[in-house]
Amino acid sequence: MTRKRSFPPILGRKPRVLILGSLPGDASIALGQYYGHPQNKFWELLGAALGEDLRTLSYAKRVSRLKKRGVAVWDVIAHAHRLGSLDSSIRFEKPNDIPALIQASGVRAVFFNGGKSKTSYRRHFGEPPAGVEFIALPSSSPAHASMPWARKIVEWRRLADFL
Repeated sequence: MTRKRSFPPILGRKPRVLILGSLPGDASIALGQYYGHPQNKFWELLGAALGEDLRTLSYAKRVSRLKKRGVAVWDVIAHAHRLGSLDSSIRFEKPNDIPALIQASGVRAVFFNGGKSKTSYRRHFGEPPAGVEFIALPSSSPAHASMPWARKIVEWRRLADFL
């Protein structure tokens, strides 16, 4: 198995929400971009939540838009061993210091992009700090396509309530 590392967070001056994934997949790592796999629906779902088409923008412009809108993005796992890109293959994970980022930034809500990020956060850190909402979202990964698209959009639009 190969040791894989997360990226630094996308973090503007005053984020109001934080979206947490688990660990970048191989396509994202190769590109050096969050959610770089062409079949991952992250940018499309987030764009629907924000009311703008992020998918057609360059990666640099996407990042800029998130910072301006108060959306931070990071991964729960700092590094781990993993063969391929499936979350079920993650072993020997070490977390990023998510509680420190939440405390320093003043984030009001944390959204988990899929079950693995939520499970890993709770295993390493327990419950959310007082005054911070924790909300599980359906995964944007192509490996989790069983939920109808319209339902995913409804769930992801909950982000807008905190911006």
